[in-house]
Formats: sequence, structure tokens, C-alpha cells
Amino acid sequence: MSSCELKESLEVVLNLSRDEKHTILIVDDEENNLQLLKRTFRGSYNILTAHNGLEALEVVKQFGDKISLIVSDQKMPVMEGTEFLKKVRETNPQIIKILLTGHVDTDIIVAAINDCDLFQYILKPFEPEELKIAVESGINKYSMATNNKVFYKELKELFYKTIRAISNALDTKDSYTNGHSLRVTLYSMILARELNLDDTYMEDIEIAGLLHDIGKIAMPKSILCKNGKLTDEEFLVMKSHPVRGEKIVINIKKLQMISEWVKSHHEKWDGTGYPDGIKGTQIPLAGRIIALADTYDAMTSTRPYRTALSHEVAINEINRCAGTQFDPELAKLFVSLSDKIDEARKNPEEAYKKYSFLAKNIDFKISSEAATQAS
Repeated sequence: MSSCELKESLEVVLNLSRDEKHTILIVDDEENNLQLLKRTFRGSYNILTAHNGLEALEVVKQFGDKISLIVSDQKMPVMEGTEFLKKVRETNPQIIKILLTGHVDTDIIVAAINDCDLFQYILKPFEPEELKIAVESGINKYSMATNNKVFYKELKELFYKTIRAISNALDTKDSYTNGHSLRVTLYSMILARELNLDDTYMEDIEIAGLLHDIGKIAMPKSILCKNGKLTDEEFLVMKSHPVRGEKIVINIKKLQMISEWVKSHHEKWDGTGYPDGIKGTQIPLAGRIIALADTYDAMTSTRPYRTALSHEVAINEINRCAGTQFDPELAKLFVSLSDKIDEARKNPEEAYKKYSFLAKNIDFKISSEAATQAS
């Protein structure tokens, strides 16, 4: 591609900020065909051009995120159309691909459809109107796919924002535990990452961590924030929050799977926990992970009835309770991650960005109060 043509292509792409036209790339080694195709689509689309597959790959490399559709000839020097389109599929699968060919070769056509994710092939000589219709149809497909992707992303962001809003609302009920849910989630993620769990499971653990105390949302503040020891009756009410949380979460279709995790975060390895008194591996893995994180944060946070314990004391207590309160292997792993846990405790905002899976989709912020409480 000459410097003039590259400059022309760049100007086309820069013009995208000033109009809503889709951009198409036309690839043909014959200048007359190239000009014919440009005239066919001029006015309707922004147009980029290339004279062979290799040249076209450079255009895609620079402007691929702006290109909606490619119209490529098959027989070209340097690199044929099918080879070029196959490479485009690997790097920019979202681009719609149309192949022009002067030869009815069934093998080439089938290979192009399978290997290149070809939208359509058109035989030469072609009628401009026929090609226009094919391109318009391809652009419509591109728009639908793009809009669905944007819609899904926005829906996912809305869902995560709602989860965070609920978590924040819960934490702010008690000024002493402000930021607790997020820090529990952070410590859970640090531990879970060492287990090499898949991304979906990691996201679910993160959501479960944020919502693990959701059952406290309707709990009387006189119990939740009591400055002193709870009575037996008050403790029974407090102990009901895992079941209350399960009942809330299980009614949200997307969260049904994690409802059992929310319910089980106060169960103990030796079976002396609540609400069901299950033990060992009967307790869901995520519940065992959150239990460790929850206990650590409870020990290292100031409460109405006591000041925060040091990181070292909390880690020693977790080590002491391995095999009774906690899963012994997970407790051992948690203790081995002591330095990472302490670093995260001191600067939860930065640590959350590093360990969060939700933050890959949306930029969550930890409140300054939560960061202060953690330190």
C-alpha cells in the first residue's frame, strides 16, 4: 500500500468519529475492479482498500476494530482471498466476510465457508445490485451481533452494579463493619486463585463473598450493632442470617447455585457450626473458603466489644483452628498466603483491582471508609 493510500485509509477511519457509517474493506488486485467496487459502495459506507491479502492484513491490523465487513477477491498474487480471510477470522472473528470468485470450485467454496467463517460468496461477473444486497445483509448481521454483545455487556454490568449496591447497603448498616463484605471477598479471591479454579467459578465465589451476609439486611440494628455480648435469644436471631441469606439469594435465578454457599459460611469442619451442622467436605468448597476469609476479617476489624487483633495473631488463630473450625488444607494454604493477605488488608482498593474477576467487566470502587476501616 502506498503512503497516499494509507493516508486515505487513515482519514476514512478518523471520519468514523463524525458519522455513523459502517466501514468496509475491499480487496482486489485489479485496479479497475477496485474502482468499480469503490463506486458501488461510495456514499453508503466508509471504504478502505487493499490490492492483495498481505496488504489487506496490514489494514486489518491497524483498523480491524473499525471494519464491519470485507469484500475480497479470491485469485490474487502474494496471498489468495481464502488464506487472507482465514487469517482475519483468527484475529477479528467479528468482521463479516464476502468472497468474490470467478471459478466455481466446490472444494474452495466449502473450505472458505468452513475455514473462513464466510458469510457469502459471489460469482464473477456480478451485478452491482446483487453485491449491494449481500453487503447490506452482512452489515445487518454485524449490527445485530454487535448490538447483542453490547446489550449483554451492559446487562452484566447492571447485574454486578446491583450486587455491589446490595453489598454496600449491607455493610453501611454497621459503621464498625463497613467494607467487611468486600474485604471478605478479596481474601476469598486470593485463596481461591491458588486453587486454579475456572473463571466462571471464580466469578461466582466473588458474588457469594459480596453477598455472604445478605441475610443480615433485615436484622434489627439493636442486635447487629450491640455494644456488648448478645443474649442467647439475640444470638439465635443472629445465627439465622445464613438461612435468611439463602432464601433471598435462591429466588434470584442467576444466583441459585451460590445460595448454598451463602448458607454454609458459618459451618465448621468438625460439624459444630451452623445452621445445619454439616462437616468436612459436606460443606461446599466456596463456603469453606469464605469461612476462612470471614473469620480473618472479623478478627482484624475493630468491633464495638473489642479492638482489632493484629494480622499475626489472626493468622496464628487460623493455623490453630485448622482441622476443627477450618478445612485443614485450605487453612494451611491461607496461612502460606499470609504476606499477600496482609498486603491486601492494608490496601484493599488496589488489591481488589488485582484479584477481582468482576472488575474485568466493570470498574468497581471501594469506598474510602472501607479502605480506612481495613487499615
